[in-house]
Amino acid sequence: MIARWVRRALAVVATAGAVGLPALGMPSAAHAAQLASAPVDFASKPGGMPSSALASQLGFAPVGLGDGRVRANVVEEQRWVPVRAEPDGTPVALDVSIWRPDTPGERPAVLLAHGFGGSKADLVQRATDLVADGYVVLGWSARGAGDSGGRIHLDDPDYEVADARALVDLLVGRPDVIQEEPGNPRVGVVGASYGGALALMLGATDSRIDGVAAVVTWHDLADAFFPQQVVGSDQPGPFKALWASRFFGGASLAGATGATGATGTTGATGTTGATGTTGATGTTGTTGATALCGRFDPTVCRLFLQAAETGQPSPELLTLLRAHSPASLLTGLKVPTYLVQGMSDTLFGLEHADATARVLQAQRTPVAVRWIDGGHDGLSTTAEADEAALKAFLFGTLNSRLGIKGVAGFVYAGPVPRRQTVAPIYSLPTYPGLAQATRASVAMTDGGPRALLNPPGGLPASLTTLAGATIPGGAGTAYQLAALPGQSAAFDTAPLDARRDIGGAPRVRLTVTSTGSSVTLFLSLWQVTGDAATLARKLVAPVTIPTTPGQPTTVTVDLPAANWTVESGSRLRLLVTTTDSAYAVPRAARLDRVAIDGATIDLPSLDGTRVSGESDLDTESLGVAAALLAALAVWGVTAFLARHRRTHLPERPDLKGVPLVVDGLVKTYADGHRAVDDVTWRAERGQVVGLLGPNGAGKTTTLRMVLGLIAADAGHAYLNGVPVQPGSRALRHVGALVEGPGFLPHLTGRQNLHAFWAATGRDPAESHLDDVLDVAALGGAIDRPVRSYSHGMKQRLGIAQAMLGLPDLLILDEPTNGLDPPQIAAMRPMLQRYAAAGRTVVVSSHLLAEVEQTCSHVVVMHAGRVVISGTVAELVDSADTTVVWLAPATPPAAVGDVADRLRAHAGVADVEVVADEGEPRLVVTAGMPRADLVRLLTAEGADIVGLSSRRHLEEAFLGVIAAAGEASETAVNGRAKEKSLSDRLRQVRAR
Repeated sequence: MIARWVRRALAVVATAGAVGLPALGMPSAAHAAQLASAPVDFASKPGGMPSSALASQLGFAPVGLGDGRVRANVVEEQRWVPVRAEPDGTPVALDVSIWRPDTPGERPAVLLAHGFGGSKADLVQRATDLVADGYVVLGWSARGAGDSGGRIHLDDPDYEVADARALVDLLVGRPDVIQEEPGNPRVGVVGASYGGALALMLGATDSRIDGVAAVVTWHDLADAFFPQQVVGSDQPGPFKALWASRFFGGASLAGATGATGATGTTGATGTTGATGTTGATGTTGTTGATALCGRFDPTVCRLFLQAAETGQPSPELLTLLRAHSPASLLTGLKVPTYLVQGMSDTLFGLEHADATARVLQAQRTPVAVRWIDGGHDGLSTTAEADEAALKAFLFGTLNSRLGIKGVAGFVYAGPVPRRQTVAPIYSLPTYPGLAQATRASVAMTDGGPRALLNPPGGLPASLTTLAGATIPGGAGTAYQLAALPGQSAAFDTAPLDARRDIGGAPRVRLTVTSTGSSVTLFLSLWQVTGDAATLARKLVAPVTIPTTPGQPTTVTVDLPAANWTVESGSRLRLLVTTTDSAYAVPRAARLDRVAIDGATIDLPSLDGTRVSGESDLDTESLGVAAALLAALAVWGVTAFLARHRRTHLPERPDLKGVPLVVDGLVKTYADGHRAVDDVTWRAERGQVVGLLGPNGAGKTTTLRMVLGLIAADAGHAYLNGVPVQPGSRALRHVGALVEGPGFLPHLTGRQNLHAFWAATGRDPAESHLDDVLDVAALGGAIDRPVRSYSHGMKQRLGIAQAMLGLPDLLILDEPTNGLDPPQIAAMRPMLQRYAAAGRTVVVSSHLLAEVEQTCSHVVVMHAGRVVISGTVAELVDSADTTVVWLAPATPPAAVGDVADRLRAHAGVADVEVVADEGEPRLVVTAGMPRADLVRLLTAEGADIVGLSSRRHLEEAFLGVIAAAGEASETAVNGRAKEKSLSDRLRQVRAR
């Protein structure tokens, strides 16, 4: 099954590559843009490897290592470097670039290693940045990547790592590189993911390396692809099939498309430029297994395909993966090492950096660890600070010779605070490890046991992560996809009585009794607030447990390591599932019973110090605060004076009893745009008034002035004769929903309505809460937190909130946004009944058909002015206008001929042709009885199938706007002439 998955993924890649689309189930468009991805273009890579954009999408490109600056005064030397031949004797040369300043002098050197699927082209920005910081930089396309020859061996010490040692040789004796002693240049190595593992392995096998920075990489590749979170177990866990297929697919495609290896070219000549040598010639794509393997080494490919077929690793594959990992070589790593690992990373989690750090600490290798909140599944919010720390490490290692003291021993990102976009950063003097002693147990309300089923064939599978992409939908959707009925069990804690900061790997003891001899489970830790469950770090812990059928087995499981916060009043939920779509799972049906031993969960915490300089009280913030205080002082004086002026606005006794009068409102913005220009209209009792107009007509601005939310430059709005101003007593009789509803997300819908009414200070008995709850029609959802609501549910709750207290004037701005057709239809009679009870409703809407069926009156605005107002009947009905429907088969030319002949008759003012396909019609404006007009139409050959004196509001609306546009143009040309309502309606109907 997994093999078919891999082949299907490869087919997707092949198709996508051919048409220039992102391939292989990549992240959503938004996430792909966030990762700076671009269309896949295999043809642009002579070596047949995926483009750097695909490498970024695959998550193997360097993460957060460049600041995007393009540097001048940088010289690039290009070379072809012969390295060890392939096992079949095929010669190999690497495509290498050395970037250096164009000024003389000795400098430290930095080797840059790219991510999987990338090439040296990905390193240019970072390299030029480092050159500006005073380094000579060497970057290359790895064996089997970019234009380099050879095949991919997955960081084999005998191939890719040996290649890197050969590249260090290029720096020996260079006059622009500091030489510690003959044959020993001063050099550090930096790499991410695939390049990060190579950096660690190079530092462990080449004594000339002075410092290593490894970002989001692995410790043991066998543990990465067959992760096992049972503490103390040496048995492989389930196969990480989704990431494996993405890892395998891009490089495999090269063979299927017949890509060839690169031919060497002459290196660019700088001051010390050298002439390139010939690159190795690749092999053309063939059929069968060779084609499927692409540029992978055949042995690596064969072992991966075997694992894909069975979902289980062969001993040979485990041996190979462990040999191609830093874990097997770390005893040789003695130089300062900087490990950066991500908390948003389903490929290489924090446990990989932890395992590497623990080995290095045990052998007294200087090591510092940094946890960022990015990774293969997302970008870090602290990228600037991460970049500065990496530079500090390089400076301390290669310049000041402070070694690891250039950075803090352990730095970690906290959760991003509400309403902010950057995580706070904390530090500790040394890295404590995931097994640190600062832990506390939290009790579960019920530890089980619970029954759950592994379905036959392993399908359907729970969906927790998409290996680098986000799951669409809200928190409720994500939990429903993860917690499939019958295949999952949930264990909750009681609501926490205080905020809990979790830092590290939570731990539980799991007791499993199964019908099978081996159990595969997936554990994730959710935060539950109200009824909404969210997975803070979107990570899952896979476990495989040997069992004796019918006998309980107890194991300790480390949950995914990360750092996040659980708010007071929330619960923690341990979700246990038998399947996960990112992993290969057993296909045989199996029944498990799972319990939490001791009914507790062990939570770790960190007590780091907020990093100096990250505080909100820095000088820049104080300066901004001072400026804000000054601005607020000016605003306060202005507001006081404006309020003082407003308190002296006289009431209008002549308007008493009229719910709303808009009189000459004007609003001009700072850029000179006049959004509302002398707008005047009124709404009477019993009316449902539709405020219509195209985008930018000034509808919402008008409503905001009517409600006192913004001040008018001229004119006034009156409520029963009382001028509108902030705090006016007349506003207590107005309910409004303008520009969308706003609620406290942690409160339920009912609690939000109670809180809103309580803020008015009025008697709760006057709220008519039961009536407005009928309007909301939310059922049981009214007692769920609003954060779990859909847009339509929030809109209905917003309308209900506006109707609290049954106000005399109800103003709704686009109330149907987010509502489905039945809900829109239900609102229509509700608004009409509301107005029929002696109240007034004003509705701003773009759904003209709804306005036509709901409203009694309309006000049409265009370019900030009222172009027409009146009853709906006046706008769509007329005694002098007749809409004539012609036979659907009438050719357009024949329709036009009939119209031309009609225009020649006395008494016919105008004829408009509406050439709708399948429904041709004429709109005839004539000063004759309709019966005479029908006889005239028949005489002129019109094939009539229907007549009406009524047009759709949409047609009338478009006519009004077009007429307004013509009027504006006439005014510009100096020929403006005011028309009466009947004249303007006649002009509209004639269109």
